[in-house]
Amino acid sequence: MSLDYLHFDFAEGSDGAGTLEAMASVWPEQAPALHAEVVRVLAWAHAEFAGRRGPLDEGFDWDYDLHGMRELTAPEALHYDEAAGRLVVEAGQPGKARHTLTLALTGSSEFCEAFRQHFALDAD
Repeated sequence: MSLDYLHFDFAEGSDGAGTLEAMASVWPEQAPALHAEVVRVLAWAHAEFAGRRGPLDEGFDWDYDLHGMRELTAPEALHYDEAAGRLVVEAGQPGKARHTLTLALTGSSEFCEAFRQHFALDAD
């Protein structure tokens, strides 16, 4: 099952555990689809590794960290003032908000392998 918004990078630790990290930044109209992907990922993890979520150093198989941010953007007109030898900045009107979300999962080798197979991640 592939993902459209979340593109995970995988890093394996020396102990076989791994970290899967993704970040996506979308416009407001795309946020519901991104949120649905996060729900799909976390629902899969909770179902496939039920009761096994918690800190790996305490014997659990997986855990996650999820954060979001909404940022308003505003264009800037930049001009070089040759006489003054400085940059002149003119702020424009704020535009649409960008929604940025980060999701990091840590897991045992079993969890990471199952995750990578289920979500069709390359085995780089």
